Amino acid sequence: MDYAFFQEYWWLLISVLGALLVFLLFVQGGQSLFFSIGKEQIERKLLVNSIGRKWEFTFTTLVVFGGGFFASFPLFYSTSFGGAYWVWMLILFCFIIQAVSYEYQNKNGNVLGSRAYQIALFINGLLAPILLGAAVSTFFTGSTFQVNRDAIADLSGASQVISEWLPYHGIQLHGLEAVLNIWNVIFGLAIFFLARTTALLYFINNIDDEVIYKRSRAALPWNAAAFLLLFLAWLFFLLTKQGFAYDPARPENTFLVDYKYWHNLLEMPAVFAVFFIGVICVLAGILLTLLKDGFRKGIWFEGLGVVLTALAIFLIAGWNNTSYYPAYSTEMPEIINNSLNIRNSSSSLFTLKTMSIVSLLIPFVLAYIIYAWRALDLHKITRREVQDPHSHTY
Repeated sequence: MDYAFFQEYWWLLISVLGALLVFLLFVQGGQSLFFSIGKEQIERKLLVNSIGRKWEFTFTTLVVFGGGFFASFPLFYSTSFGGAYWVWMLILFCFIIQAVSYEYQNKNGNVLGSRAYQIALFINGLLAPILLGAAVSTFFTGSTFQVNRDAIADLSGASQVISEWLPYHGIQLHGLEAVLNIWNVIFGLAIFFLARTTALLYFINNIDDEVIYKRSRAALPWNAAAFLLLFLAWLFFLLTKQGFAYDPARPENTFLVDYKYWHNLLEMPAVFAVFFIGVICVLAGILLTLLKDGFRKGIWFEGLGVVLTALAIFLIAGWNNTSYYPAYSTEMPEIINNSLNIRNSSSSLFTLKTMSIVSLLIPFVLAYIIYAWRALDLHKITRREVQDPHSHTY
């Protein structure tokens, strides 16, 4: 197993984590539904406790996703997190107020009241999916930065700037310019409505309450339709646009290729199969819930489909000689050779090998997560449970 194998292996692991994160954003989607599905205090408490049992899965996956990127592709971490830090700080702020809101909304001495914290959760549910979606979309649309590769090997001790974020039309926005690209916004909105769609399916499965069931089922069609329309528009854009390829013999040389991401799907049949199966599962989960009265297991079909579809999208971003973090804008096409790919931005062979040994523990971690999820879901949440003063509720 050579260096290239470990680079591709770690991009696969990062892609799996990213795909799981996309699914787990149903927590944020559920938070954005607190005031539309929960009309009364007791109903909102049902929703808060249903989602509240899973929010730590999302937060932990986000942290591991960022940590895995830092360990395996440190040049991306220093470039994106060090340059586009305003967008990442906003995302971090969203998750900070989420953690605080769950832990303190019903504490003794809470002078703000539980509704104030539920509003904070709503803000997290609104902003986090859109910002994360826009950030991921830059993997395909490009960002404005430059990399001084000579500084990486400079051991003189002098202060060297490795990565530098470039101004947008003369204004330094540090990543916020991502939301000025319409296709980034469309993808962010698609992720937002996907999170809401998954959350509605989760409520249908997790809460034993006829009122919540009927409202969730009624809200499902238009949220799912909004997601599908936005995602199909973005997908058409992605598969027909120019993509960012590099020369495997000289990874620093990046160039534009027509229909690059469509070619990636065709040239990697296994990834195409994963994508196709994922789309079918998403549609199956939604349609079965809508067409079959009393069907409550749509979350598992749709959830599997979300993971598979997102995994395929991450893989076509970084495999098959593709630059996963392109440096490009129509105003500055000359910066394209600063683009990052799995060859020129990864850790050393020793680091990747060592981490690969540790990664063998991942199946055990996943097994624990599945066990913990099942333990939390042994019984569906009811009004009686959340009204019981002796039960642990948010």
